[in-house]
Amino acid sequence: MSFLPDNGLFTMGMWSVGLGAIGAAITGIVLANTDLFLSKPEKATLEFLEEIELKTLVPEQRTFKAGELWKKNGAVIMAVRRPG
Repeated sequence: MSFLPDNGLFTMGMWSVGLGAIGAAITGIVLANTDLFLSKPEKATLEFLEEIELKTLVPEQRTFKAGELWKKNGAVIMAVRRPG
């Protein structure tokens, strides 16, 4: 009777853990650096942008629709949606 552990079982377990770690690392790198599983952004229509309410930053706050910006003159608009 031998009380020494079976090295074959230990080696197989170490290979399994090692390959699993390598697979997890590769998956993490691919997901972090690509947009494979992200939803595609929607294009903002002019009608949607016209209806957005804007607030001024000066002490006397004024609220107005974004469409007022380009009724008399042209305007360059950049829409950024913050998360949350």
